[in-house]
Amino acid sequence: MSEIRYQLPDPSVQLVDDLIMRHIDSGARVIDLGCGDGRLMQRLHTESRCNVLGIDVEQSNIRAVIERGLPVVAADLNQGLQDIPSDAFDFAVLSQTLQQVHRPKQLLKEMMRVARRALVVVPNFGHWRVRFEVLLRGRTPITDTLPYEWHETPNVHFMSMRDFGDLMADIGARIVKERPIINGRSVDRAWAANLRADSAFYLLERDSASD
Repeated sequence: MSEIRYQLPDPSVQLVDDLIMRHIDSGARVIDLGCGDGRLMQRLHTESRCNVLGIDVEQSNIRAVIERGLPVVAADLNQGLQDIPSDAFDFAVLSQTLQQVHRPKQLLKEMMRVARRALVVVPNFGHWRVRFEVLLRGRTPITDTLPYEWHETPNVHFMSMRDFGDLMADIGARIVKERPIINGRSVDRAWAANLRADSAFYLLERDSASD
């Protein structure tokens, strides 16, 4: 799998990083899955004194992380996290990557195994512009947050906020916080969020019954 991250407009990239930063404790052990060039890892390490580890498959990203002086493992998320011990981390981060993996349910279960809490950011395919493209134009959606032609997109799974909530219940993960991202802003308890949000941030916690 090519670990090309789903690209948000630049202001939203900053917004997502800030959201993640605010929900990770200082000094925590953090694994960043699909870490890209290590931008977020650098902030966590420098600003929050976190112990970080990145995982990515792209050699250019791996080199970039190493150049930052941070640890990284070359691995394909489609192969799972079987080499990572259970409870090795306090937080697992998966930002704008879940829709690109072949088995998202399995990866989420593995995330909740290796870390007690997870921070996940996903695009929302329930957004009204996506629905408009499909229902009225009969075309594969192309929007600001879905900027790919159907034959070029790295996305292999399509989910709405409602779908994501159902999946969390299925795997025994509790949604501690859900923040829709609407027009470049993180909104708490937005009305019609599944219709208006182009993406969403989730803080997840392992169900104690599954320990």
